[in-house]
Amino acid sequence: MLDTGDAAPEVEAQNQDGETVTPAFSAPMVVYFYPRDGTPGCQLEARQFQDELPEFQDLGATVYGVSTDDVDSHREFADEEALAFDLLADPDGEVAAAFGLDTEGGYVNRITFVLADGTVQAVVDADDVNPDGHAAAVRERVADL
Repeated sequence: MLDTGDAAPEVEAQNQDGETVTPAFSAPMVVYFYPRDGTPGCQLEARQFQDELPEFQDLGATVYGVSTDDVDSHREFADEEALAFDLLADPDGEVAAAFGLDTEGGYVNRITFVLADGTVQAVVDADDVNPDGHAAAVRERVADL
């Protein structure tokens, strides 16, 4: 798994609209991995990132959610939750693998990376992630950059 100070990986994935996204990781970015679209913890986490989105934008940060669900699942989830940020589809686990994450079992654990200037600035490991309040805690990490 990537750690603080590691170089940001090069990744490419489709968002919920089927558009190819290639984050540069030069400006502040949050990449949060979550297990499944539509599950209670993932819904709460996504809603709170959406609620915090204006504050992330004020800090110049972009938010990406990533799971092994496909584009159609992401589209439905983004529509249901009225999400205004990209959900990256990673059905083959390539984005997760670029971050050094395991997708054995078909999903990825809940973990978040804060990136800027081409490097990993902070990692919030799954052991420390409670969906409730997670977005606000990540926003504070971004504000500290």
